[in-house]
Amino acid sequence: MKLYKTIFIALFALPMMMAAQEVQDTIAVQEEQVAEVQDTIAPATVELERAAFESTSLIESQTNRVYSKGTIEMIMNHRFGLVNGTNDMIGIWAPSNIRIALNYSITDRITVGFGTTKDARLLDFSLKAAIFRQTVGNKMPFSITYYGNFANSTLSKVNFINTSNRFSFFNQLIIAKRFSKAISFQIAPSVSHFNALDASMKNDLFSIAIGGRAKITSDMSILLESNQPLTKQANNPKPGLSTGVEFSTVGHTFQIFVTNYRGIINQQSIMFNQNDFFSGDFAIGFNISRTW
Repeated sequence: MKLYKTIFIALFALPMMMAAQEVQDTIAVQEEQVAEVQDTIAPATVELERAAFESTSLIESQTNRVYSKGTIEMIMNHRFGLVNGTNDMIGIWAPSNIRIALNYSITDRITVGFGTTKDARLLDFSLKAAIFRQTVGNKMPFSITYYGNFANSTLSKVNFINTSNRFSFFNQLIIAKRFSKAISFQIAPSVSHFNALDASMKNDLFSIAIGGRAKITSDMSILLESNQPLTKQANNPKPGLSTGVEFSTVGHTFQIFVTNYRGIINQQSIMFNQNDFFSGDFAIGFNISRTW
């Protein structure tokens, strides 16, 4: 009798267990489908690493810094004359070069700018775009940013045969990484182009810049950068070298440094620099940046 009861219970319970298993499988499939829909609607957010640099400039070169949408940045770049030991008060009384500019962040990734420089009476228009941005956890281990400008010399027309002879261009890829709270580094290949140069010079010049920042305190950093021309010219430009300190607060950075560049605009400095830093051809300069 017990055997019959056991067989009866097994025959009755087996279909119930199979039905229950089918229900569980259906629920599991539905949960997976819901999760896929949720991931599509609200994908997991990727946390971006903090900016590698405080300012948009690393002394003479651009950094990968792109401010958030709607930010306005005002910049003042100043280069005193060369420190050459004559009666010029370490270059302060010597002829100086000045640039004033405004940048505006159209989006969190794209910034446009306009500036004017004393030497060569330049007007420049710039574009910076964050292509890839470094993330926390190194899913994206570094950032890649494009920077380019177009400059127009407004010197008297007697200096130019054609209007297009006034134009010059600069294009650069900035590959940067924030290694820690204190250390950031970047490498930036670039090409400078002038529409009109002496017949002995090439119109395009390739170069590569390297530089970094080391934070000493929460608001003070040491900066170092170098720019090496790669294209041979009849009158080869000297490498650029700059070092200084940066002080930063919320919305404001101030850099004071020594540099052997005078041009301020990248293509001017890289193409025409004849100052040898290690021969004493350097000047004191400062950059001021204010954001709103």
